[in-house]
Amino acid sequence: MSLLETSGLTAFYGDFQALYGIDLRIEEGETVAVIGANGAGKSTLLRTVTGLLRAPAERIRFAGAPIGSLAPSRIARLGIALVPEGRRLFPSLSVEENLQLGGQCGRPGPWTLERVYRLFPPLAGRRRRPSTALSGGEQQMVAIGRALMANPRLLLCDEISLGLAPIVIRDIYAALPGIRAEGTTVLIVEQDTNRALAVADRVYCLQEGRVTLEGIPAELSRERIRLAYFGV
Repeated sequence: MSLLETSGLTAFYGDFQALYGIDLRIEEGETVAVIGANGAGKSTLLRTVTGLLRAPAERIRFAGAPIGSLAPSRIARLGIALVPEGRRLFPSLSVEENLQLGGQCGRPGPWTLERVYRLFPPLAGRRRRPSTALSGGEQQMVAIGRALMANPRLLLCDEISLGLAPIVIRDIYAALPGIRAEGTTVLIVEQDTNRALAVADRVYCLQEGRVTLEGIPAELSRERIRLAYFGV
């Protein structure tokens, strides 16, 4: 039984169809990457899995149970947490207050404030500062830490390298082994193909809302990835 599985998943924004029959699976303990160009449907996939876009119940299963029709709050309590594109921190709250919001669902687990500060040491000395006073990289650390405070079984990361300097991206991705070591399964959505392939056990490529490639990174040639990514 896969931790997360979608079967023939579709998604719509009004009359506009954004996903077409997505079949995807994630096993417990994996890091899976979803790559694709801007507008390929990557973020829509995450929005649908987390209940922000509704789907028929049986189209999404988490730990064997259908969740497609559930509200986002119920999905979060089951153990799925999202690091959204653009971070979406609360500017009126401090770093620590933003982190504490992640723990509101009350799931037990290893992630506490002090554990997050050990994972991201720069945040410890800034815990009382407004989130808007931080650099982009530090804000991304807060966004990841907030999601971890929910003690998820599955962490969804949407474009966590977007707009960050290479050295900051390196530090963000260096935290992933520590996250996995605590038993958290990770799904990464990325436009940066090289970065995604370097950390993933398996990869899916989306183009115009459809899966165009699935496989183990080491077994996929650059040409196959390019064709799946661009379609040319």
